Amino acid sequence: MCGRFAQFTVLDNLQSRFPIDRVACEVRPSYNVAPSQEILSIIRLKGNQLVNLNWGIVPFWVKDISKAAKPINARVETAAEKPSFKAAFRYRRCLILADGFYEWKKIGSRKQPWFLTLPEKEPFAFAGLWDAWTGEEGSVYHSCTILTTAASDAIREIHHRMPIVLTPDAFNEWLNPDNQDTSKLEILLTKHTVREFTAYPVTIYVNSPKNNDPKCIEPDKSLKDEVSA
Repeated sequence: MCGRFAQFTVLDNLQSRFPIDRVACEVRPSYNVAPSQEILSIIRLKGNQLVNLNWGIVPFWVKDISKAAKPINARVETAAEKPSFKAAFRYRRCLILADGFYEWKKIGSRKQPWFLTLPEKEPFAFAGLWDAWTGEEGSVYHSCTILTTAASDAIREIHHRMPIVLTPDAFNEWLNPDNQDTSKLEILLTKHTVREFTAYPVTIYVNSPKNNDPKCIEPDKSLKDEVSA
């Protein structure tokens, strides 16, 4: 799964790496992104827009948002058929930008946090789904979820699931709402993804969402050095 991650690359660098036509939000760094918070995402609405979406998807058909489950992750194995995700999977896909994500590995009676990034330390994009829920008064709640899959061999030592990270050649096709062929989309999610990451243990400082600064990604020097995952 993916329950916490980091977004701290500045806007200029994001625009040079990702297909962004219009910036429609403020870009602020976060080293400890948690569920329900707004997260930087790219959606296609009259071009590719960089927007903030609430993390935890609310389908458009939900009657009472206060009772909505708001899942932060969607299993790729069932997303195309599950009621909460199937419309978004076909029509409303997004790129969720990140610099790394956290997973917790159980060691005895405790859980050790790890930070995982691309080997080259560049920002990347999770494959995401988004939706827009409209309230009775006309207000719109934009939200999203991150697709997950079975972990690669090395990451499996830390956690059995992992978020799907798309390769750049898949960005435009993933965002394209005219592509509604679920079989082709599933191929994108298996053939055009990143499976290799660099991982290192960080301190339990990151455990609290209230802590949100570069200290969150500092290595835990009491444990082993950086390893490949």
